[in-house]
Amino acid sequence: MTLDKMKPGAECCVNKLTAEDRLGQRLMDLGVYPGLRLKVVRNAPLEDPMELELEGYYVSIRHEEARFVEVEQQ
Repeated sequence: MTLDKMKPGAECCVNKLTAEDRLGQRLMDLGVYPGLRLKVVRNAPLEDPMELELEGYYVSIRHEEARFVEVEQQ
């Protein structure tokens, strides 16, 4: 399953990043990496972006970017 399919309140573990080049590097810079546990906090009113809680801080990413993050729901 990919991160963009997760609903608010769901917790998951990142299995794999399928993004390459700048997007892959941006996700890594934001702290998204394989093995990370994160929580989907909420979606914006029109579904984009989504807010994530990871390791004690909050990050917002677009669904378009989240589809490159493969996760396993906890």
